Amino acid sequence: MTIDQNVQNVIVIGAGQAGGDVVTLLRQNGFPGDLTVIGEEPYLPYLRPPLSKAFLAGDVTAESLQTKGAAAYEKAAVTVRTGLRVSAIDRHAKRIALENGEDLAYGALVLATGGRPRMMKVPGAALKNIFYLRTIADVVALRAAFLPGRRLVIVGGGYVGLEVASVAVKHGLRVTVLEGAPRVLVRVTSPEMSAFYERIHRREGVDIRTGIAVSGFIADPAGGSVAGVECGEAGTIATDLVIVGIGLIPNTELAAQAGLLVDNGIIVNQQAQTSDPHIYAIGDCAIHAHHEFLQRRVRLESVPNAAEQARIAAAAICGIETPPAGPPWFWSDQYKLKLQMVGLSDGYDELVLRGHPDTDSFIALYLKNGVVIAADAVNRIADFITAKRLVAEAKSIPRSSLEDESESLKVIAARF
Repeated sequence: MTIDQNVQNVIVIGAGQAGGDVVTLLRQNGFPGDLTVIGEEPYLPYLRPPLSKAFLAGDVTAESLQTKGAAAYEKAAVTVRTGLRVSAIDRHAKRIALENGEDLAYGALVLATGGRPRMMKVPGAALKNIFYLRTIADVVALRAAFLPGRRLVIVGGGYVGLEVASVAVKHGLRVTVLEGAPRVLVRVTSPEMSAFYERIHRREGVDIRTGIAVSGFIADPAGGSVAGVECGEAGTIATDLVIVGIGLIPNTELAAQAGLLVDNGIIVNQQAQTSDPHIYAIGDCAIHAHHEFLQRRVRLESVPNAAEQARIAAAAICGIETPPAGPPWFWSDQYKLKLQMVGLSDGYDELVLRGHPDTDSFIALYLKNGVVIAADAVNRIADFITAKRLVAEAKSIPRSSLEDESESLKVIAARF
């Protein structure tokens, strides 16, 4: 396969992890034409995971979040245009319209539009001091209210909510986490792992409350800022600020208006192509019509997935065959705990623990019909590396062997 000589240029809409990666990979693959990245934020492509951790804590600068510096784009002859919004895609003319009135032609188009936080739709949701975390600007705005001694309510017990809680309590805020489900992390992990994280957060001083539905927000006497969170029969919780982390909505509007197939994401094939072969979609906005490894339709929200899809799209545009997608993996940093996850554990019928959740170092292995389909590792980096291979190779290993800590997981894996 060779580069399609009809593709004279590539435009990428979205200057996040995926958008920044795909142009670099295109150039590495030998693409000779013009490359342009267009982003709405006034920043070069940057990493979002540190927003709820190191950047919120003030440990790193906004510049340090960049996936690459300006010099790297200049060296690769990539034009990065920030602070611009694309208003429309004309698929027939192969042109895009910008809100500033410009009109640009493309040979291939890559949609890396990401997602936006799911908003609360309850009374009082527009009050001041209710925050969402998705961009650098979101965190900068939050920091003014993120002060020791203040009361913080976090709505949502997912990764973002728990990561923020771990930073906030260390900064002296009084933190309450409200989760509507019976346990935190309910959509992504086992009851055992949820119980572990609930115990850790309570140990650190976070008030974790599960099975709580937020019904509204109450304003302070002046009427401008949030002063309380209404929780139905559970009563009202006084607060000085609220952070909402209840999920992500993929930014698919531009694609839908252009007539591309959309269903909880922009539908793409195994080459990251949309229903228009000249348009690709990657990252949080894209949904795999049939993920080659997982064998199902799925939308993945992670840096590794964004990087993987960028690699696939760049290769497809350049006519290069790539290895099939492997198992997805994720991570979360809370306190001094590094949680690393591989595979999707939903549907497992057996859970095997190496180590014990009463400690701060163990791994949970999820099996289905005897096959290792996923793993969650807490402070077990070596085991996680082995677990990635077990999941990728769909290894079947007896429970008794997996539980035997007299041997390393790597040694055990080598026997099967």
